[in-house]
Amino acid sequence: MIKVQSKEITEAKSFLRENLQNLEGRKILVVGDVGLDEYLDGEVRRISPEAPVPVVEVLKREFRVGLAANVAQNVHSLGGVGLLVGLVGADEAARDLSQLLKSNGVSEQNLIADSSRPTTRKVRVMSGQHHVVRVDFEEKKYLTPAAEKQLSGKVASLIEQADGLILQDYGKGVLSESLTQDLISLAHKHGKKVVVDPHRTTPLRYYRGADLIKPNKEEAFILSGLNLDDLHIHENSLLEVGKAIQNQTQCKNLIITQGMSGVSLFQGEQVTQIPTEPKQVFDVTGAGDTYLAAFCLAWFAGFEPIVSAVMANAAAGVVVGKIGSVPCAKHELLAALG
Repeated sequence: MIKVQSKEITEAKSFLRENLQNLEGRKILVVGDVGLDEYLDGEVRRISPEAPVPVVEVLKREFRVGLAANVAQNVHSLGGVGLLVGLVGADEAARDLSQLLKSNGVSEQNLIADSSRPTTRKVRVMSGQHHVVRVDFEEKKYLTPAAEKQLSGKVASLIEQADGLILQDYGKGVLSESLTQDLISLAHKHGKKVVVDPHRTTPLRYYRGADLIKPNKEEAFILSGLNLDDLHIHENSLLEVGKAIQNQTQCKNLIITQGMSGVSLFQGEQVTQIPTEPKQVFDVTGAGDTYLAAFCLAWFAGFEPIVSAVMANAAAGVVVGKIGSVPCAKHELLAALG
């Protein structure tokens, strides 16, 4: 495994500062599960007399975009254009999500409404920086044939203008095996790269033929199908896991993110470890979405994978210092780069 040295990271940051304007207006097609995040923030002053649980006196209620919508939002905040395609219910949460997307610079025109399922919504009850509880409203099931055909048509109408395609899988049912394979083939037919953010419960065969797959370390160990009892979290086992994923998907490029330990970039037989800088972490929610948006903006624009990963590390480092699913703005990225 090749370890990137601090001098190389410094050079990559310098290149990014000088060439960040080349990412302006890049269009990235983001397809996958979308959702609405709701935050209820308040104070805990007492324990409930009904059960040994804290009573949160709510002082603030806030909505934010979630799941693949957050990836598209990060593309926009970093200077690109996020073309979002996904599925919502015919409900109030869908209306709130559409309004929120518009106010954050992402078009809601390509969201498909399906009255047979609710819009995925996650309600987080907070007290300061602490999560008290999370309540999920969702229904995990594959799309109807009609909805899948409609979604595929939306992608087909947008793929030519996009610089690349992100498939964001949260295991809610939007990306079936047949649809995922159809979208990968469609993108390649138009000469576009495909990056997949996988879900740990989805079989790897769904992602065959993608140009790059980006699991985190825990997802990678599960997806590899290797006997976890025999694998310890060290360099050799991570290499074994990465090669297993590459072999099963025939995907040459693979990124395994490891939080504060950086990322491992697999390019064919070559593996590079790219460190990240120490950050004060308040909340990792949405950090993977930010990483993916930043990496793809750079990679689809022709930047080298290592340079793209350095940019993605910097962007993700910004958002872990915030509470909740919050995008990284371009000026924040510039500050993080130097």
